[in-house]
Amino acid sequence: MLVIPAIDLRRGCCVRLYQGDPKQETVYGDNPVEVARQWEQLGAKMLHLVDLDGAFTGFSQNAKMIGKIGEEVRIPLQLGGGIRSREAVEKAISTGVSRVILGTIVIENPELARSLVDAYGENIIVGIDARDGMVAVKGWTESSAVKAVELAARVEQWGVKEVIYTDIHRDGTMQGPSLSGLQEMLNHTSLSIIMSGGISSKDDLASLKPYRDRVKGVIIGKALYTNQLTLPEAMEVFK
Repeated sequence: MLVIPAIDLRRGCCVRLYQGDPKQETVYGDNPVEVARQWEQLGAKMLHLVDLDGAFTGFSQNAKMIGKIGEEVRIPLQLGGGIRSREAVEKAISTGVSRVILGTIVIENPELARSLVDAYGENIIVGIDARDGMVAVKGWTESSAVKAVELAARVEQWGVKEVIYTDIHRDGTMQGPSLSGLQEMLNHTSLSIIMSGGISSKDDLASLKPYRDRVKGVIIGKALYTNQLTLPEAMEVFK
């Protein structure tokens, strides 16, 4: 199971938001490239990048920074935030991103999203961000009328093999992962899952071990940046 550090980009800085709220932002560094290097040096096998400006506006605001990260680290990068066109997918891949995360586009333009899955295969992963069981879009600022489990089942039919599942109420709270939400995903699909949101301790990570056949990774943000948990400690749990 991969432990994947998160690097959330806003106005060129590395930040964390509380439950996705841009008004509750903490800045953890003004040099995301150096942050990426540090995670790689500590043993990370993949990095999770989010262009928060892109998520809120629909257009990439940190493309140059993402490109610099792609040049400086050798581990795979997955990127989400504001990727709502074929051009955005192509640009992300051209900057060294291994996996592009589709979110809002899957709800608002499913025909295009499906065509991107067909065209790019394993270079595409779907992010399912849930608030009270419903999918949230546009940087979590709006809720859709689609249930998270229904969307998961739909994209599985498209040929998607893996999704990132985030319980928004857990994100940035360090209250542990949403095991009930995870169980619902496992019950209704055959997808592999990357868990995101709420991880704060080795006990939280250990709670995911019984699901390791289907849970392929866990994204950690705030707990790493506040030194509540170190990356080597987190990785040790799954050895």
